[in-house]
Amino acid sequence: MKKFWGILAMIALVVSLAGCTTSQSSSKNSSSGNSKEKVLNLNNGAEPTSFDPPIGFDSVSWNALNNLMEGLVRLGKDNKPHPAIAKNWDVSNGGKTYTFHLRENAKWSNGDPVTAGDFEYAWKRLLDPKTASPAAFLGYFIEGGEAYNTGKGSKDNVKVEALDDKTFEVTLTGTQAYFLNVIANPAFFPINEKVAQKNSKWYAEAKTYVSDGPFKLSDWKHDDHFTMVKNENYWDAKNVKIDKINWAEVDDPNTEYQMYQNGELDVSDVPSDLAEQLFKEGKVKVEDQAGTYFYRFNVTKEPFQNKNIRKAFAMAIDQKQIVKYVTKNKEKPAYGFVSYGFTEPDGSDFRKKGGNLYSTNVKEAKALLKKGMQEESYTKLPQVTLTYSTDPVHKKIAETIQQMLKENLGVHVKLANMEWNVFQDEQKKLKFQLSRSSFLADYGDPINFLENFQTGHTMNRTGWSDKKYDQLIKEAKNETNETKRYELMHEAEKILFDDMPIFPLYFYNQVYLQNDNVTGIVRHPVGYLELKWADVK
Repeated sequence: MKKFWGILAMIALVVSLAGCTTSQSSSKNSSSGNSKEKVLNLNNGAEPTSFDPPIGFDSVSWNALNNLMEGLVRLGKDNKPHPAIAKNWDVSNGGKTYTFHLRENAKWSNGDPVTAGDFEYAWKRLLDPKTASPAAFLGYFIEGGEAYNTGKGSKDNVKVEALDDKTFEVTLTGTQAYFLNVIANPAFFPINEKVAQKNSKWYAEAKTYVSDGPFKLSDWKHDDHFTMVKNENYWDAKNVKIDKINWAEVDDPNTEYQMYQNGELDVSDVPSDLAEQLFKEGKVKVEDQAGTYFYRFNVTKEPFQNKNIRKAFAMAIDQKQIVKYVTKNKEKPAYGFVSYGFTEPDGSDFRKKGGNLYSTNVKEAKALLKKGMQEESYTKLPQVTLTYSTDPVHKKIAETIQQMLKENLGVHVKLANMEWNVFQDEQKKLKFQLSRSSFLADYGDPINFLENFQTGHTMNRTGWSDKKYDQLIKEAKNETNETKRYELMHEAEKILFDDMPIFPLYFYNQVYLQNDNVTGIVRHPVGYLELKWADVK
């Protein structure tokens, strides 16, 4: 997952993800009385969608998953992939075949050895169309992976194989410079095959959950909280300092901040109403993050089947005003989809080189709306409903967009909201006209942003399709010349914004408050929250 980056941790303004300790509980005496129990209290923001690795592919699942589980590699403190369950690997066949050698002391939390067979089972299950994993597309670089997932090939033709218990071989469709970054993603974590065969719902409750990472699941009261404790069977347990992690599921940023103020949490998001004051006081920490907050048009629903109407709506929105007066967390306004932080072959930044692909322009927006309505023979624009997932920040942004469209275009937009899990499901089914979205990079390459809008891609959720765009993404994925590959990606991004099935608002950063007693939490710009090295005083 990375070139300059690594994918996520605290999803600024989308989900509250907080790592912490209370002054009361960070160092409790153990029953022996000879040592102190080190406890972190985190906020997950909501109930995890799933702790099944190929299913928990979202902001409320992957941070916890990243600390319960471990794959062949793990992103290090330098945001680069390092040996994890695999102690080393060989590369052959012109860079297309990787042979991973697993650690002899790698064990599951129930004491079973982690085997190459567990990886073969998990990776083929990720690609199995019956699994319906939203992350399956990440495995399309594996030979036979896309064909199996799309029903055009068989499981036996997927080129992942356990050569023996501790040797795992993967053959790719072509040389991929970012392969090791991709497989740090939780979607590629192993699954204990013996456990899964006995209980297909092993991942649904704490008492049946089996993990191979730094921590194991000890308690899970659904829709309330869950708890992890140190996994004594983890191969690198000696470097894990935290004994217990309590995760709350509080979805209100103001409540989270109050808990932080009360000493119940050691980390909190920054409420927008208090941002200016807290920044002035020097209490806010800011770190890089690769991701984009944006809105999707549904091109299969009126009036957004019309490109000019889509462009009119997009150009009527003032991103600079939103980040200055609404979110207030020093985000960068976005006029492209790929965020800052990805280095071109010539050393420049992808976003800076690509520039702004459109801009706020009320006069042109009005002209485009008029043109689009004439093209569709509209005397009155069909009613538009903007839908967002329930969250105070999303609500403020939606209300601001509503106001801007009214003032700049004379269009009244209705607002609707729903809980995250329902919202996500309905959005995938293309039920909304206009809806909020966020993307946080799954691995450290611009192609990860752009592949989302291929025809039929699980992350597309707009109904948009463009043959030239699809071809450019395909060519970029197979191009070995890096300069040419980046040119192809820039060309694709221009097509995306010429057709405008989406409009971005801002690029994410990681803005948070953290108690000085907490150290060692790693927040990858592209990657997940790392608690393996966390500590409390």
